[in-house]
Amino acid sequence: MSNGLNGIVKAWEAKLKKSRKAAKRRANSIFTAMSVAHVDDDILPVDLTDVETAFPNGDIYTGQWASASAAHGHGKYLWADGHMYIGDWRNGRITGNGKFIWPSGATYEGRFKNGHLDGDGIYTAADDFYRGSFICNVKHGKGSQNYPSGDHYEGHFRRNLPDGKGRYKWKNGNQYIGHWRRGGMNGNGTMIWANGNRYDGTWENGLPRGNGTYRWVDGSFYVGIWSKDQDDQSGTYYPSDPQSGVFEWDPQEVYSVGLSDCRVSKCEEISVFPSDMSVDWASEEEECGGEMMRRGGSEGCSLGSESDLSFDCGSRSLEMGAGVKWEEGSARADESEKSRGVGGTARNHILIKPTKKQGLTISKGHKNYELMLNLQLGIRHAVGRPAPTTSLDLKSSAFDPRDKIWTRFPRLGSKHTPPHQSCEFRWKDYCPLVFRALRKLFKVDPADYMISICGNDALRELSSPGKSGSFFYLTNDDRYMIKTMKKSEAKQVLIRMLSAYYNHVRASENTLVTKFFGLHCVKMTGPAQKKVRFVIMGNLFCTEYAIHRRFDLKGSSHGRLTEKPESEIEPTTTLKDLDLNFIFRLHKSWFQEFCSQVDKDCDFLEQERIMDYSLLVGIHFRDMSHSGQPLNISENRTPVGSADQNIEGAQTATLGSNIPARAELTVRKNNGEAQLVGEPTGEYYDVILVFGIIDILQDYDISKKLEHAYKSFQYDPSSISAVDPKQYSKRFRDFIYKIFTQDS
Repeated sequence: MSNGLNGIVKAWEAKLKKSRKAAKRRANSIFTAMSVAHVDDDILPVDLTDVETAFPNGDIYTGQWASASAAHGHGKYLWADGHMYIGDWRNGRITGNGKFIWPSGATYEGRFKNGHLDGDGIYTAADDFYRGSFICNVKHGKGSQNYPSGDHYEGHFRRNLPDGKGRYKWKNGNQYIGHWRRGGMNGNGTMIWANGNRYDGTWENGLPRGNGTYRWVDGSFYVGIWSKDQDDQSGTYYPSDPQSGVFEWDPQEVYSVGLSDCRVSKCEEISVFPSDMSVDWASEEEECGGEMMRRGGSEGCSLGSESDLSFDCGSRSLEMGAGVKWEEGSARADESEKSRGVGGTARNHILIKPTKKQGLTISKGHKNYELMLNLQLGIRHAVGRPAPTTSLDLKSSAFDPRDKIWTRFPRLGSKHTPPHQSCEFRWKDYCPLVFRALRKLFKVDPADYMISICGNDALRELSSPGKSGSFFYLTNDDRYMIKTMKKSEAKQVLIRMLSAYYNHVRASENTLVTKFFGLHCVKMTGPAQKKVRFVIMGNLFCTEYAIHRRFDLKGSSHGRLTEKPESEIEPTTTLKDLDLNFIFRLHKSWFQEFCSQVDKDCDFLEQERIMDYSLLVGIHFRDMSHSGQPLNISENRTPVGSADQNIEGAQTATLGSNIPARAELTVRKNNGEAQLVGEPTGEYYDVILVFGIIDILQDYDISKKLEHAYKSFQYDPSSISAVDPKQYSKRFRDFIYKIFTQDS
């Protein structure tokens, strides 16, 4: 071997050893959406030549060749048994774009890594077609599959099986849209039969199980608890025509007939992969000190544990980008002020912890267990009660505070109410026609509404009441929030402004103000005769994306700091104005629509003499490190949300929900003053935003006027929250338009 070649080989060996040592320090086996370069990928090739070589075993290679005796560049390898690869090689490995052809005629065309199908690609066989993502020879990620049976699936895969969100369409026209687990329907989903009938609800092991609704094409529906065990099945039938007679139907027909021809197909397994094939130059390379083609190896490939890409099928919050392994041993900020740039210029360290469901499930023995049962009984009665078709053109009498319906719920039941296990109570519906019209306006399906609130799943009580003393409850699917109210809040604010509120949300389809779906009262029997009033609202954070940070923003500075270090901040922690360390940059079209709607909503609230409202903002970081830190992007990167970008989730984005944006990190000056908006740093993050205007039931009454007068003696009047509605509206808008800007 010449001295020149000896020098090249020694240098290559030294670089290889150094690269391997560095790789060990940063090695991990967690599957992420990012492709991690192999330790040898940065080895510079030596001179390339074009060769055509026939090996003793009958294999043939034609293409580019590196002087280190390995295929490097573009080339074709034909195995003696008929397999063939045409595409990119790197240091003797099949890596890059290429095409692999099996003797049977099946082909794969797409990305390879170290001989494995890895990345986006297309697999085609006689009756089998898959287009999507592979990881280490396994269908893993987003993809679409045509099965030999003629069925088609499009959605998420895990370990070759549907797992996550997806749509499966059978050859006979039936289709299922929803969550999957290990190849079976599992979680929330909808089955639509070819005849138009459908089932919406929860699934387990491919069958309806739990809360669900079966709908006929004529508009009638059955709501109940579903189980293949007939003893556990219970529900109520609601006809489309209240005058129709008794309807005889057995829900078990769904199991025995409806789902009999809805079996999920399977694909034929691929017996041999390119990574299983050996190349004839491997022995020659080992003599040169390199092991450039590891036969059948899976180095650098890992799908992680079963929990890495798992999700809560019972929750609507499917965490996009799951698979990140969370570690609590990452860098932490020392103090809350320094970590978020309040009163200092320290570099921000953001640590995102795993998201968890909020609240404590209300089970038997909880002090509010009977109240929850009463609430669910009342909602089921109020929503399911036969009523004429709801018109959106309401008469003024519908908004009359005296328009309310009282219903008595004895334990043994009555002509209009079912027997129940709770205490006897009375139920009141305020302005029922108005709230029925609002639910229709907000496109809320009555059956889905009942299932969410009155289904078999219990409500969850948030750990502590709000500042007003109200208690908050969440439905199990996170769609609705229930808030207890004072009499003054219910009657003197919400009912007073109900007509103006209805007209406003009807005129503004994309309004950001809280959506109200019902106002009710439960009156317990007994000596105390306790009354509990509550309003049902939409939950702003019911989204497919995990919310990593949430901010309650008013535009004031007094008392607007959360005294917590970064290490103690959970995804459910509500941060405030002086905690905010971002400026949100929206695409031009979103920004213009946002400004227009904020102006309309603030004008409405000002006219109704409402103040002390907030903009609640939820942030989902799209790119995360293994240690749970958001990954920043280049300052010059193309703004997100533009029309020429295919952004995941952008198709379902509406104003205030799932908005793609860039969040620029800010740091506040150390000048001893409370700085509402920090200085931009030029460090950006790709985010998904969810936001809306909340707490809109506080008018500028005598208590707020006294609070303003008292605090004005102690603090700067412009820094306190309690100010005149006109001043509040102006300050709120000025602040919001500083932290939301147009992305240029």
